[in-house]
Amino acid sequence: MTTAYLDSGMNKVLTSTQPPRQRKPDWIRVKAPVSKGYQNTRKLMRELGLNTVCEEAACPNIGECWTRKHATVMILGDVCTRACAFCNVKTGMPRAVDPLEPEHVAMAAAELGLEHIVVTSVDRDDLPDGGAGHFVKVIEALRRTTPATTIEILTPDFRGKMRAAVEAIVAAGPDVYNHNLETVPRLYPTIRPGARYYASLRLLEEVKAHDPAIFTKSGIMLGLGEERLEVHQVMDDMRSADVDFLTMGQYLQPTPKHASVIEFVTPAAFDAYGAIARAKGFLQVASSPLTRSSYHAGDDFRQMRAAREARLARGA
Repeated sequence: MTTAYLDSGMNKVLTSTQPPRQRKPDWIRVKAPVSKGYQNTRKLMRELGLNTVCEEAACPNIGECWTRKHATVMILGDVCTRACAFCNVKTGMPRAVDPLEPEHVAMAAAELGLEHIVVTSVDRDDLPDGGAGHFVKVIEALRRTTPATTIEILTPDFRGKMRAAVEAIVAAGPDVYNHNLETVPRLYPTIRPGARYYASLRLLEEVKAHDPAIFTKSGIMLGLGEERLEVHQVMDDMRSADVDFLTMGQYLQPTPKHASVIEFVTPAAFDAYGAIARAKGFLQVASSPLTRSSYHAGDDFRQMRAAREARLARGA
């Protein structure tokens, strides 16, 4: 799209911008969050000084999830050291880590009565351990305060310090370890320039190497220009790394400065991708336009655990 304006000499000047944003189809439109449950969850996050990826990443499911008192906590601040083309989280130099944050996360889980909690973070390339030690403290605080709550973590790639970070976090005993591949390898230079596809795959392999019983999870966004066979290859790569749970959702452009939506993938296409993923052997698959990493995570975890138990019973 080209826009025009008049300069001081009243001359017409043309400037080029990104292509116009596509109109969202009906199947991914959601209602604005207005419920009392949403307001209560928001109030609690503010009182405890906690950030959520629900807000920072402009998740379309925030109204539904917060109404059900399901919030995905984002630790280590709200400023990321990376600048991915798809992500709405602020980029810059982060502030010091809040030492009270682990206890506040545990207090939030207790207040919300969470059976399952998802904890993620910004990238913290500025920290010697990438923030792994803080994940450990959060897991330990949750185990002390809400021992019945199952814990799912969604970590960055811990660039340059991955093995030690994964070893420490896995030793702390989360129930699910999630790390998203985000997109197909071909699109990494433009969509996820600060990361490397095969480094992320190695992280998922490393988790299983330290604890084969831990559930691993990863996800990709569709609609960024990926080809169907590229998506199939990502599925195969994940299965080679013994990933248990695959999520696939529609990429939505947060602002005009972010990567454009190339395609709105239809619900039927998501269903087809999901059927292929199940045939490839994933224990659990979530594939729909509104799927996000932590969307219905508790229900999905229970189904995944039951699927593993059924598979083990068949093997026995």
